[in-house]
Amino acid sequence: MVSIIGGILCLDRVVVQAMISRPIVSAPLIGLILGDPYTGLIAGAFVELFWIDRLPIGAYIPPNDSIVGILITGSCIGTAGFIGNLPDGLIVLAMLLLLPLGNMAQRMELWLIAKNEGLAREALMNGLDGDIRSISKAHLTAMARYYLLSCGFILLALPASTALLTWFYPRLGPVIVRALDVVFTLLPLIGAGVVLNTINMRGMIPIFCAVFLITTAIMSFLKGV
Repeated sequence: MVSIIGGILCLDRVVVQAMISRPIVSAPLIGLILGDPYTGLIAGAFVELFWIDRLPIGAYIPPNDSIVGILITGSCIGTAGFIGNLPDGLIVLAMLLLLPLGNMAQRMELWLIAKNEGLAREALMNGLDGDIRSISKAHLTAMARYYLLSCGFILLALPASTALLTWFYPRLGPVIVRALDVVFTLLPLIGAGVVLNTINMRGMIPIFCAVFLITTAIMSFLKGV
């Protein structure tokens, strides 16, 4: 279910581009489907802040933060079902282990773009011949390839990451568990640094601080509920 819906959300990166593929949107949606939107909101916010300075400008393809946010949310909620709780440090551990998958998915997208160049050339020739139906077919083929690859990536990575977290986290010592909990409290500060470095505007600092405090209050309320 997560892979099917996650593949649809990832399509937004290349088709509609309505921003629903952003981790801050896609991860809470996956969390809502799995019955824990709070974990999805936390994971999505952290991933969003971590790669907020990697924008798809020109020919640059950033790491696939959509897949990472979906995988962190799904694996943490799945692991919590096995170990009986979802500590803050588990989200940090999931980020440390799964962030590299964003670069793997980035390579997948680059490979797919190169693969679709053949379809683009065919569509151009079909346009010169006035073959509208073949142009439409080329577009749909490219969309289907992206969806199937994204869906397959999540389908393979999610059970593996859940199994890894389920096996690994309970075997961590108390010192490491406390360290992960401390890092959880520091992640928003790291993300704030990335954001401030990205906008590079002094007047935005008070606005960001206000939004951050409001968001923290809302998340604390949701966690209490």
